Amino acid sequence: MRFRRQGRFHELVARQLDLFAADDAELLDEAVEAEAAYRRAPAGEAEEAYGDYQLVVDAIADRLLDIRESYARTLDSDAAEEYGAEFTREATKRYRRYATLLADLDVDTSDEL
Repeated sequence: MRFRRQGRFHELVARQLDLFAADDAELLDEAVEAEAAYRRAPAGEAEEAYGDYQLVVDAIADRLLDIRESYARTLDSDAAEEYGAEFTREATKRYRRYATLLADLDVDTSDEL
């Protein structure tokens, strides 16, 4: 088994994600509830329930993106890139279904280069 060396931003990102979990606990709970409502919804109401769920998922992704980009702006470009990659990696581990927007944005940005 290969172990990946933790990056220099690992502890910072872990603290940021811990704070996100505490500060945005209601939003995360809302996502769990919205997903459960979608899964329970009868066929005629499933589309609307999924839309409600997706709105919450988007709000979580936007919040994670805001955290990442706000801190990245305080760094030089090389450090910002390293930090951004670490944040995306860790956020995706913790919040896979909510953090895909971060990885998608990274792919879109690298395609432009």
